[in-house]
Formats: sequence, structure tokens, C-alpha cells
Amino acid sequence: MRAIAQEIRSVIEEALDALAEMQPEDVLLKKTPDEWSKQEILGHLIDSAANNHQRFVRAAGDGAADFPTYDQEEWVRVQQYQQSSWEALLALWAVYNRYLCDLIERLPDDVTSNYCNIGTQEPVTLEFVVNDYLRHLRHHLADLI
Repeated sequence: MRAIAQEIRSVIEEALDALAEMQPEDVLLKKTPDEWSKQEILGHLIDSAANNHQRFVRAAGDGAADFPTYDQEEWVRVQQYQQSSWEALLALWAVYNRYLCDLIERLPDDVTSNYCNIGTQEPVTLEFVVNDYLRHLRHHLADLI
């Protein structure tokens, strides 16, 4: 799990400079009313960190933990990320991900095969969830940078 944590840490650090240089008019721009702005995408990545934080900790403690899916559109709508400060969101995102990297590094090897039941999907291992978090992070960062 150390390698995955290091990869997440590298992805975060590489993205930070480019994200910090973005201008308000660029991060708030919505190409269509139904599409997320870059600021809303960053908010979604914070939501992803929060949801996965729960999964990492609970699956490590009680294998086969049951988790709800989350309605990403509703989370973004309710939190109104367009009204937030880009700098504050960026700082929260970076700190939260650095913390998750520390957590992932501390997960004992014997819990990585614990299962997570997320919604009605087939159960997946904690290791899969951590790897999928990295995949998801890269996917959305490609939209941001």
C-alpha cells in the first residue's frame, strides 16, 4: 500500500502548482449549465476523499463493511462549490489527500483483502478501493489541468 500512497502523493504534488496558478474566471467557467466547472470538479474530488476516507477506515476495522453509494450531483449541488474560495478548496483538497496518503501507508497488510460492500455493487477489496481512488483522482485531474 506504500507504493499506492506514494503515487497519490506524487499526483497531488504535481497537480498543485498548475491548480494554484488558475484564475477565478477559468475555474468558475461552466461550458454548459449541466456541466461542472473546474471548481465544482475540485469540490467533487474533496467529496471523493471524504467518502473514501470512511471506506478505508471502516473496511480496515470491520471487513465487509456496508457503504452507501453517494449521489455526486447532489453533493456538489448542496455544497455550492461555485460560492467557495478556490484557494480554500485547493488547500482542503491537498491537506485531505496528504492525510489519506499517511493513512494508506499505515494500513496493515492483513486488512487490504477485507471486503467493502458499496451500494448494490459486487463486494470489492480494500486494496481495490484504494487503487480505484487513485484512478478516479487521475481521471478528474486530467479534466482540471
